[in-house]
Amino acid sequence: MKILYSIQATGNGHISRAMELLPYLKEHGQVDIFLSGDNSSLRLDTPVKYRSKGWSLYYNCTGGLNYWKMMKRYEPLRLKQEIRELPVEKYDLVINDFDYITSAACARKRVRSVNFGHQASFLSPNTPRPESRSQAGEWVLRNYAKASQYIGLHFRQYDEFIFTPVIKKEILEANPVERDHITVYLPSWCEPQLMKVFREFKDVPFHLFSWQTLQPRQEGHLTFLPVDKKLFNESLIQCNGLITGGGFETPAEALHLGKKIIAIPIRNQYEQQCNAAALKELGVTMLKTVGSDFGIHLYDWLNNAKPVRMDYGSSIPEALEYLFDHAELNEREELVGDWREK
Repeated sequence: MKILYSIQATGNGHISRAMELLPYLKEHGQVDIFLSGDNSSLRLDTPVKYRSKGWSLYYNCTGGLNYWKMMKRYEPLRLKQEIRELPVEKYDLVINDFDYITSAACARKRVRSVNFGHQASFLSPNTPRPESRSQAGEWVLRNYAKASQYIGLHFRQYDEFIFTPVIKKEILEANPVERDHITVYLPSWCEPQLMKVFREFKDVPFHLFSWQTLQPRQEGHLTFLPVDKKLFNESLIQCNGLITGGGFETPAEALHLGKKIIAIPIRNQYEQQCNAAALKELGVTMLKTVGSDFGIHLYDWLNNAKPVRMDYGSSIPEALEYLFDHAELNEREELVGDWREK
């Protein structure tokens, strides 16, 4: 079987998940990778056959989206060319982790595909949403990476096609302990802004992970660390708690380890607002922003918050068994013929 696995490279979650899934996918056939996007700090530790700048999200260093940079990087003519040239028709199975180019290429060439990942879970009305829904946000989640089939991942199994998160092997096999430090991963914040927020809490040691940090360094109670898989795993496994955005993979790992969490979703990023609503339902502390009262929330969380523990150990085999049991494979010669006649 020939499998095309398309991975969105905005942020680190999609790549982190792909590195865990790839060994299992390779048991079913030859897997070629299409990596789309250029805003990730993690490297994909496998050969990439097709690569694109895609259309990524960018941040403004203070917890919000940088719309100007996003529009500046938007190149419609390049995207149209890549949609035409991506050879999705050559594959028996196309797995798409929220990439627009692959979705559009499959639609153009009438090739079936499976949207497999966190965003696919939002096709279910049972998946938690914030109190104030965004019509634009809902439209993006449903239409940005359309597919023939959907297999979602979320914090709970909200529907029959939704499975629990894919967790890194190092986290699954870890024996968590509680040191004094708090692990901080806020990818939409820059190093100077992180320092400004956390330097005043001198009685609390923080591990601050930043894409701007190239080498580990200590500044009093603040330890700045690069976004590195090994360093982050060690910090998370040993931390007293996690402060992070409203992403998916990082909170899921902390839930599996039984770490208490503060989630601060990226402003105006609707998917993160939805994730924050789901985390709040689980009992996780959620803040809308880092305001003047952040210290009050921080110390209340440190002294009173209870960790939430979830068991995500069986996610990969269950999700992939469902995928390969339900996937409709492409009849490549017939589909290619239809496309060329169009």
